[in-house]
Amino acid sequence: MQRIRLRYTKRGRLRFTSHRDFQRAFERALRRAEVPMAYSAGFTPHPKVSYANAAPTGTGSEAEYLEIALTEARDPETLRVLLDESLPAGLDIVEAVEARTSGLADRLTASVWELRLDGVDPADAERAVAAFSGAGAVEVQRMTKNGVRTFDARPAVVSLETRGAPADRPSDQPCAILRLVVRHVTPAVRPDDVLSGLRAVADLAPPVPAAVTRLAQGLFDEETGTVTDPLAPDREAAEALTATPAAAATAATPEGPA
Repeated sequence: MQRIRLRYTKRGRLRFTSHRDFQRAFERALRRAEVPMAYSAGFTPHPKVSYANAAPTGTGSEAEYLEIALTEARDPETLRVLLDESLPAGLDIVEAVEARTSGLADRLTASVWELRLDGVDPADAERAVAAFSGAGAVEVQRMTKNGVRTFDARPAVVSLETRGAPADRPSDQPCAILRLVVRHVTPAVRPDDVLSGLRAVADLAPPVPAAVTRLAQGLFDEETGTVTDPLAPDREAAEALTATPAAAATAATPEGPA
């Protein structure tokens, strides 16, 4: 059985696609592309697809991940193209690698988010970010199926900073861009929780809903403070496997006459 790991995006209007909607669209794409999927056992077999840490509905993403199991081996790049052509524009399969290591979900420990706050002056956003970062605790509330839950959003936030104004904004309209790095903890701290925290500590309230996009997710590197590519170990393992036979063949070649 071959396992393929895919990175896909949610762009434009497709950011409002729910995870359940994406699952349905992806399973249709698997059928259209005639992918030789492995199926679960039981009375209602379903394709073996593992989804990892999907972004909330309404947020865009450049870094969503899933894994599929195949009964026949396929070239990952060829499979990527076929699946991408079978999905609507905005739900794009941008990378595919053969799974050669274990624990993809375990490598998704943090996310990098961009928050676009139209109508917010960058100076006001910078003051709010400073207040949030300097707070010992930032309590926020979220409605759950069991009622309203209150929790501290501050510990999960690794960094929160302002960025330059976007080039596509109208010249007479203020716009602030925030870059957020947040650990995946329990309960999960989402970008909207951080926005609630900014409102609580600095009364920062964007006049329109923020446009939120996940730029990356992966293993958080404590030394560098960066989020690493979760598919890199699989690519490195594939490269090492390819290089080993070549190295062995070179070593086995007898030397010619001096």
